[in-house]
Amino acid sequence: MPYVLISTQIRLETGPTMVGDEYSDPAIMTYLGARKTTMLGNNFSEYHVDDPPRLVLDKLEKLGYRVVSMTGVGQTLVWCLHKETIESHT
Repeated sequence: MPYVLISTQIRLETGPTMVGDEYSDPAIMTYLGARKTTMLGNNFSEYHVDDPPRLVLDKLEKLGYRVVSMTGVGQTLVWCLHKETIESHT
């Protein structure tokens, strides 16, 4: 999975950070120490960590991910990261 989205609420820059949805790579979620939760009333799950976004970004960089965009949406900060995939051409 070459793309990852992470987000946090503006007043919660120190965490928690949302790091994935129910379709996220389980190996990456384990590496980040994420826990899967489903909020009451939602029909989907999300992965969260207690770390602030900066620490999550540092960890994902070690896996080869790079920030390609960042934005604020209402009271939410969102980062989109991408990891280059190496394709073999035979």
